[in-house]
Amino acid sequence: MGDDINGLHHVGHIVQDMNQAMERYRRLGFTVSAPAYPVLPRVPGGPAEPCGVANTHVYFPRNFIELVAVIDDTGRMPGEARPVPLQAPDDKLPGLRAAIRATAATITSLLQRFQGLHIMLADTPDIDSVAARLTAADVGHGGVHAIQRPVETSIGTKMEPARYLEISHPHLPAGRVPEGRIGFAENTPVEALDDEQHTDHPNGATGLVECVLCVADSALPELEHRYGTYFGQARDGQVTRFDRANITVVAASALAGLLPGERPAALPAFVAYTVSVRDIAATERLLRDNDIPVTHTGTGEMFVPANAALGAAIIFRQDD
Repeated sequence: MGDDINGLHHVGHIVQDMNQAMERYRRLGFTVSAPAYPVLPRVPGGPAEPCGVANTHVYFPRNFIELVAVIDDTGRMPGEARPVPLQAPDDKLPGLRAAIRATAATITSLLQRFQGLHIMLADTPDIDSVAARLTAADVGHGGVHAIQRPVETSIGTKMEPARYLEISHPHLPAGRVPEGRIGFAENTPVEALDDEQHTDHPNGATGLVECVLCVADSALPELEHRYGTYFGQARDGQVTRFDRANITVVAASALAGLLPGERPAALPAFVAYTVSVRDIAATERLLRDNDIPVTHTGTGEMFVPANAALGAAIIFRQDD
């Protein structure tokens, strides 16, 4: 169990304002690609209009951080945003719009909990095997979906195929678990990029290496059992680590020891993620020069508090 997992595919940071999020992430030293947003006619033959959610990415060689914002009623987008036209036969258009509205409603409901991390997908080389394994373990999921996602390259935006599934909780809407949206995706996220600039970050970041989930103490046994079913054997210690998926689970009472000063906005909640960097001292200098506050974890690693990073603490770890 868990042999079909290759770490994190991506985490999703849901934000209230895409412009603000891009500015903050750039001050944090990340290269942020131009956001993309879908455009689709309301009726067959009508003009294409923005709809659903806009997103952008912080790319690494094997995974990424996604920034997500719901498109408001005005349809205003950041000036550098790229429209992605969606096409559907006339008889399929209402269904596609309904699916987009459902996605936007889910993102809105998560944002109403708090601004921060709500999405976590593990990387797998064989998503059909994952689906079969979860089904055999009586884990609810929505099946494997095939999509086309926009990827920015030096010659423009390309639509690349990806396959994913989301895990469902029996008492929540489809695709939801108490901590947000989690699941698996099959593809090497940036293998289609032919422009190195998108993975070159001023802060020296080289990869997404960990996601931290905080849960109520009383809920920890159930969560550990649930995640063990999803992601394989855990490694116990002061906190529980699911090494194949690079997920760390911490009880609320132990969070201060791991991330001093942090308080979860809700429980359960993803409270932080970790990126590796080439030179931790150079990263710290850049953050301080950009007036970004830094502090240290219980084990001495550097992190930016959640209140300075739009609701998600960011841990910086020296790349081995």
